[in-house]
Amino acid sequence: MMGVKNGDARSGLSTAWGRLKWPVLLATVLLCLAAVVVAGMMPGLLSLPKPAASVPAWQQEPDHLSKASGVLPLDANAPLPASAEVTALLDATLKPDGAGTISGVVMDASTGKVLFDRDASANRIPASNMKLLTAVAALKALGPDTRFTTRVLGSDNPSTVVLTGGGDVLLGASPSDPNAVMGRAGLASLAADTATALTAAGVKGPVTVQVDDTLFSGAPLNPAWSLDDVAAGETAPLFSLALNSGRYSPTVMSGPRPQDSAVTTAQAFAEQLAAAGVAVGPGVERGKGLPTKVLAAAESATVSEQVDLMLETSDNFLAEALGRMTAAASGKEATYDGATAAVRQRLAELGIATDSTQLADVSGLALENQVSARQFVEVVRAITSGPDLSLRTALDGFPVAGLTGTLDNRYVDASTAEGAGLVRAKTGTLNSVIALSGYVVDADGRLLVFSFIGNGLEPGAAGNKVAMDRAASGLASCGCRS
Repeated sequence: MMGVKNGDARSGLSTAWGRLKWPVLLATVLLCLAAVVVAGMMPGLLSLPKPAASVPAWQQEPDHLSKASGVLPLDANAPLPASAEVTALLDATLKPDGAGTISGVVMDASTGKVLFDRDASANRIPASNMKLLTAVAALKALGPDTRFTTRVLGSDNPSTVVLTGGGDVLLGASPSDPNAVMGRAGLASLAADTATALTAAGVKGPVTVQVDDTLFSGAPLNPAWSLDDVAAGETAPLFSLALNSGRYSPTVMSGPRPQDSAVTTAQAFAEQLAAAGVAVGPGVERGKGLPTKVLAAAESATVSEQVDLMLETSDNFLAEALGRMTAAASGKEATYDGATAAVRQRLAELGIATDSTQLADVSGLALENQVSARQFVEVVRAITSGPDLSLRTALDGFPVAGLTGTLDNRYVDASTAEGAGLVRAKTGTLNSVIALSGYVVDADGRLLVFSFIGNGLEPGAAGNKVAMDRAASGLASCGCRS
């Protein structure tokens, strides 16, 4: 290439390019075509199914629908736990935290065989486990589908209306809510219907509001209760109608309560009547209406719904109201004594002996109550497995461990978590009393009923609830075969 000039070099390159350009152009065209084809195929390539082995079966789309089925019944042939194994389990866990003693009993629900018995027949202060007795008595006496009716009656004076209690202490101030338990019957709806009736009757002048609370008789406040408990808002004087289960607000569950729920409810009704356009005179007073002159009426939630609410939230005021209504339905006076007598009567009808039982109230606040763990376990068995199917409606009211009601914040630590979602039980708590009565299905599919009651316990000792929760959790996770 020595002596070659620049022009000669360009001429050589042009000649070389002339020889190469067609193969290069052809290759370029082919590459472009390949790119277009591949791009068109990409969606299909991306959607190709992955090998089945790389996707767990539970993540794959099912090739058929599962057969629909309801909740299957328990296996009648499930093995019965051995008493010695259950006793060994509970003796290791059911220990008081400090002072006091814990009695208890576990029974096979199907056969009634006792699997564990520690002083089960001894009378104990039961605290709110009393509400289990009230629940079965109310369901037997009243029927699960019964509703209580609050009426507005006319009187001899056309300008006087009488709000008449029918046993519903779950009235709401707002319009009636057909989907609610508390507030199923609302004062706003009663007032609107009353306003319509007054307009139709031509009543124009100021209307006087009276209240009739005579369905319940006797003392409004049970003398067996501690006044400190009343002041703390654990309950209140009882009348045959009340807002929010005897509270100022449905969302405030502690603190002071109305001391005359009948008058408080009538005052709220008068305000709703005024809001409906009726001229209302000042104040309210007690009086009687004419039963034949019903201006408006509103029905409560069913007895079964009220029983469930009572059990789930351990509502003392509601329990006593249901006790009074049970007394009235049992041919007794609607007093505190009538309520306890009616509970005894209905338990006897279930074949549950009450000779040694002492009942001072039906909510469990009174320290004078004396009931055995054996009696409670028989009540739970009547609910879960007895021949009276009306009692089954109480099953929904049992708090669920770790999830609902008074058990919603329990069964959350490692020692009791095995019972979360499985144990269903009514709680009971007083200063030195802890109780837990309910039912659970064990690891082998056997339905067990149980009752644990601690008395004379160290106030505030956290280990007592844990001991009972651990015992119930042990029943849930143990087949306990010999």
